[in-house]
Amino acid sequence: MRELERDLPADAAPAAGAAPFSRLAVIGRGRAGHSIAAAAGAAGLTVRLAGRADALEACRDSEVALLCVPDGEIASACAAVAVAVPPLQFVGHVSGASTLDALAPATDAGARVFSLHPLQTIPDAETDLVGAPCAIAGSTADAVALARELARRLEMRPFDVPEESRDAYHAAAAMASNLLVALEESAADLLERARVDSPSRDLLAPLVLRTAANWAERGAEALTGPIARGDATTVERHVDALRSLAPELLPVYEALAERARGLAATAEVRR
Repeated sequence: MRELERDLPADAAPAAGAAPFSRLAVIGRGRAGHSIAAAAGAAGLTVRLAGRADALEACRDSEVALLCVPDGEIASACAAVAVAVPPLQFVGHVSGASTLDALAPATDAGARVFSLHPLQTIPDAETDLVGAPCAIAGSTADAVALARELARRLEMRPFDVPEESRDAYHAAAAMASNLLVALEESAADLLERARVDSPSRDLLAPLVLRTAANWAERGAEALTGPIARGDATTVERHVDALRSLAPELLPVYEALAERARGLAATAEVRR
């Protein structure tokens, strides 16, 4: 796993125009909430990690509230904490796909709103977010500055995503992470159907990790295998095997193979 890690120190300089703050309420006791609260505590912020029952109390004692709840619950959670505005000044969410419109109750109450989405998979409550890219947005210039400053204090790397591009941004993130898991599970299942006498994940994991490291370093130039070599006969044999053992995976293979052909052709042109 170390070969995929990058030494990506956060910029410690305060973001221009950022409002000073030291008290943060993290609303949501799930994996994201726990991980972000731990990072905020390590950064020296006064943090209140709260659930729905004590969210309002936590927000009345904080300058900034960050909603770490499922997308479908953002609006209702925001309406609940909006009662604390003021003294609460900023309300944000950590959704990758949701726009700032989900925080309308806080805006209506006079708060400035923002979003802060760690571009990182969070499989458990102890996930380390140091060095992770972090998508930010804000309703005002000072809300953007605060989101940027909060990301930096959590030692993440902030970058801007236009509000109108949130769905496409999040689809890209899902393809790179969630759908990658689905793809690797499909490959593992195919190995098992082929009666390979060894745990499929043990066999495939080194290949997956090395491929990911190659892609991180080289992009499309990391493409190898029969399509990159122009070996159409081997690809046809793959198709025949899938048709026999796992016909439901054939559309997935064919769609990805077509994309790989396009990448291989582009790489050939560049050469």
